[in-house]
Amino acid sequence: MNLVSANIFANIPEQLPEELFESIIKQDNIHIERIVSNGHVTDAGQWYDQTGDEWVILLQGQAKLLFEENQHLVTMIPGDYLLIPAHTRHRVEWTLPDFNTIWLAIHL
Repeated sequence: MNLVSANIFANIPEQLPEELFESIIKQDNIHIERIVSNGHVTDAGQWYDQTGDEWVILLQGQAKLLFEENQHLVTMIPGDYLLIPAHTRHRVEWTLPDFNTIWLAIHL
């Protein structure tokens, strides 16, 4: 058995010109990733439209997600989580500037 130990808050580059996506586990029908935002948002006019469900929890920082249907805006603080069903178009509308916002995303 190979045990892997790591820290979700470790090894984050000091400068993040783009949002950081890092796979933690990817096998079969599950993909777990760490996402680090630092004032990053989804490009104007772009929407995430994923083929599978995504469960996401905000571990650090603050963020706002905008859902295309009904223009529903969700504000997230540490500990908040939600399930985004497949093909639910959404975007990152805002993340805390000058501070690392850390997400844990599980794609099913």
